[in-house]
Amino acid sequence: MTVPRTLLALRALGLGDLLVAVPALRGLCAAFPGHHRLLALPGWLHPLAELIGGWDELVAVPGLDEPLPAGLPDTDVAVNLHGQGPRSSALLDTVHPRRRIGHAQPGWPGPAWVPPLPERQRWCRLLAWHGVPADPADIALARPRAPAPVVGAVLVHPGAGYGAKRWPLPRFAAVIAAHREHGHRVLITGGAADHDLADQLAALAGVPPSDVLAGRTGMPELAALVSAARLVISGDTGIAHVAFAYRTPSVTLFGPADPHQWGPPAGGPHLLLGGRRRSGDPFATDPDPALLAVTVPQVLRASGVLGVLPSAIDSTGAA
Repeated sequence: MTVPRTLLALRALGLGDLLVAVPALRGLCAAFPGHHRLLALPGWLHPLAELIGGWDELVAVPGLDEPLPAGLPDTDVAVNLHGQGPRSSALLDTVHPRRRIGHAQPGWPGPAWVPPLPERQRWCRLLAWHGVPADPADIALARPRAPAPVVGAVLVHPGAGYGAKRWPLPRFAAVIAAHREHGHRVLITGGAADHDLADQLAALAGVPPSDVLAGRTGMPELAALVSAARLVISGDTGIAHVAFAYRTPSVTLFGPADPHQWGPPAGGPHLLLGGRRRSGDPFATDPDPALLAVTVPQVLRASGVLGVLPSAIDSTGAA
């Protein structure tokens, strides 16, 4: 029996980073149907990666600070979807690939890294240079097997990895209050690290503890919730990209990052808000000036444009 050749792609980053790479991941699967395809990414993202489809095996890697797991076979094709190198490329060199697909650097042929590109286009452009077609608009995820625990809710996600992307809680509370006044059930989502933040927001907005889901949903449950939601309101963080993937109406509040680079493909039911004066530091402690420029009435009007709230909302949130 012939052992299939191996393709190994590396994307050891977070949730949003995984989802902007979906078009490239699909392109690789289509271009190498006869290979045993391995995708290396953090273990907590494996349930979501299964919804992308096409990969034969998922390899758990926490990042670039540890070697790849022992026992990986020598690799026919190594694909650096993690970054421009050199650390990520050095990690892939340890599996002795015959062919390397990545950006240009010593030992790796490829296109030059262009900083301001939209992320989906960046990775499709990389593959195109290497002769692998990929469609930047191909971002849809499969539906999770388990049904959503709640259908038709408004999801509000106050957390983000750093303070630069966190809109003030009193503003989120005002947005929640307006949606609840118009009959919508609002659920507060987040990871385990967001539990205290979500509890503070619930107390400000009068949301019952049963509707605070931060830290109580795994990745499949979160995907199911988003796929069945009426609206997702969040900062520029992973859950926004899940909404993009399911074409769930969303309002995304941008701060340090450029929405042109990290926003959804054109044509979906998504509205992006953010001021023009941004510091550009995604690791800052305080909210970015562009994020602070977003007001409660702007968010409520965006919800109205998407058909969730009445189309005319005044500054207090009343129709």
